[in-house]
Amino acid sequence: MNDNNKELPKWYDGTIYTEYEVVANRFTGEEVELSPNEVAMYDLIIGAEFVKDFKLMQKGLDWFRTANPSAYMILLD
Repeated sequence: MNDNNKELPKWYDGTIYTEYEVVANRFTGEEVELSPNEVAMYDLIIGAEFVKDFKLMQKGLDWFRTANPSAYMILLD
C-alpha cells in the first residue's frame, strides 16, 4: 500500500476521497496504487485536460510531480 497521502493544496476545491485506488495509465495500461489525495488530484488533472483548463491542469501536475514522482512518471509524464 502506498502510505503517501500528501496534503492537498489550499487552492484545491474538488472532491475529497477516502479510499486508496489502483489507477491505470490511459495509454500503456500500467497500474499504480494512489493515496486518496493522489486520486483526487489525478481526477482533477484529467478533468481539467478534458475541459481544456490548462492552467489548472498544470497546477495539478506540479503538485502531483512532488507528491509522488514515480506515479507521476507512470501515469502523467
